[in-house]
Amino acid sequence: MIERTSKRLLDRRRQPEAEIRDAIFERESFLVTAHARPDGDAIGSLLSLWMILKAMGKRAEMLLYDRVPLIYRTLPAADQIRSAPHIAGNFRPDAVILLECDSVERSRLNGLDGQFLINIDHHTSGRRFADINWIDTGASAVAEMVYRLAISAGVAISLEMATCLYTALLSDTGSFCYEGTDERTFALAKSLVELGARPARIAQDVYFSNPASKMRLLGAALTNLKREGRIAWLWVTHSDMIRLGAAEEDCEGIVNYAIGISGVDVAVFLRELPDHRVRMSLRSKSDVHVAAVAEQFGGGGHKNASGCTLDGPLYSAMDRILDELRRQLRPHAVVSIA
Repeated sequence: MIERTSKRLLDRRRQPEAEIRDAIFERESFLVTAHARPDGDAIGSLLSLWMILKAMGKRAEMLLYDRVPLIYRTLPAADQIRSAPHIAGNFRPDAVILLECDSVERSRLNGLDGQFLINIDHHTSGRRFADINWIDTGASAVAEMVYRLAISAGVAISLEMATCLYTALLSDTGSFCYEGTDERTFALAKSLVELGARPARIAQDVYFSNPASKMRLLGAALTNLKREGRIAWLWVTHSDMIRLGAAEEDCEGIVNYAIGISGVDVAVFLRELPDHRVRMSLRSKSDVHVAAVAEQFGGGGHKNASGCTLDGPLYSAMDRILDELRRQLRPHAVVSIA
């Protein structure tokens, strides 16, 4: 059954992962990284790809600009991920694999100039910036692409890999709620469970292991909750972050409380940064393409889940994003679903 499921996943199209697989076979050492402020898909896919490389007999290291969020630190080998702004001076990999990055700058790492780059991404805002690019906007998570790469390379999926991949899939589909979740998503989830992933345990680690600081921050954000027709928004200031002892990772998922309101089709969570810029998380239902909105402000992401950063002050940035969302939601506006 697992073999048949794997074949269905691989039969979606001509296997673009073959070029990456061959590039890996031809090289010996790799650095694996992902975007700054990593989410569950970035962490889970990073860990599983690192394990795949090790299973192929390759030397591999993991590096992120930011630390691993608390809720993902129980994942297998999470303590092997190094957090630093640059590659270690004594390690010159044969290739750098970037996950979920639309550019080298998205990783925020220094020292990638002149490296052989492999780009694996599934966002609609993905760009072909590397020596080898695999962008599949039909994949429900980068974890799906990493899984396909493992199958293509003949690597057996271990219990540890399955756990990391399932965590990535669960988090990036919004617990299988986002657009793009389809029969392939559930086929992959089924395979990973058959390989040993424990859905209830993983869900508890992801959704029921939050620090108290996140709950306090959520309370502050909900106090600021506003609604205007089909739009809802909420925010926290930099002063709120300091006062509540909150970390950047505590902001993850807060926007979902606004999009969860009946009748709301678009939601925004705004966080004021120390330099007074404003980071925004956008979510949507139906055909509202928030990635297209985010891209207008230099961001990107998925059709129904995206983000961007605007210059402050906070209320000025808030007005700018709300004006654009109002324009998108006008009764006769043409909403892009490209």
